[in-house]
Amino acid sequence: MRTNPVKATLAAGGSAHGAMVFEFFSPGLPQICRNAGADFVLYDMEHTGLSFETLKAQVALCRGLPIVPMARVPRGEYHLIARALDVGALGVMVPMVGSADEAAAIVACTRYPPAGRRGAAFGFAHDDYEGGDVAAKIAAIHERTLVIAQIETAEGLANVEAIAAVPGVDALWVGHFDLTNFMGIPGQFRHPDYLAAIRRIVAACEAHGKAAAFLAADDTFAREYKSYGFRLFAYGIDQAMLQGALRHGLALLRA
Repeated sequence: MRTNPVKATLAAGGSAHGAMVFEFFSPGLPQICRNAGADFVLYDMEHTGLSFETLKAQVALCRGLPIVPMARVPRGEYHLIARALDVGALGVMVPMVGSADEAAAIVACTRYPPAGRRGAAFGFAHDDYEGGDVAAKIAAIHERTLVIAQIETAEGLANVEAIAAVPGVDALWVGHFDLTNFMGIPGQFRHPDYLAAIRRIVAACEAHGKAAAFLAADDTFAREYKSYGFRLFAYGIDQAMLQGALRHGLALLRA
């Protein structure tokens, strides 16, 4: 079975960098991301309308490539989390996690009994349709599955230390726009209260051996959040990168 080098790297205190994809779910996407040096590709299902059928195809396109496919599901419900894993995602990100109890319930959806409540189906996409010892498969799946909780609400921030302490949670991903919205300071990423929240999230991660994670939309965000101690990054937004490069080229031609 495939392993998850991103999870292993983070557990060892290292950093991982990849792409978060919102728009361009094309056949060549995983190879293009890998050729660019991405460690992982994270497919967004929260805001994009991405279906499980398309996710399954994208994950299949990652087979044979040294790149880790993961998915952000719309919410922390069993049928969303377990289905993303069953079609082959090696990790899940869950939005708006508000409490330790909620985080523990999310982890339970990713684990087979008695450690959790995930339903069993082997010889399917998630184990590459292979046979083999079921107990060994379960152990390997538990070892490789990366669980990311998003901290992006006032409730999540208030409970961030308890969420970080939940066994099975591997990373806390800051949803910076939503977090500022819930804090009543929408889009104010240099507001003292927001920066204090960032420090608190990083401190909670460091105290419990978890990785702080972020989507760096541009170079400035990337440099700043690296300096804050974040270790798991996606860079850029696919449609914005294409639009920006195309705008630049068209302006050059017209000039």
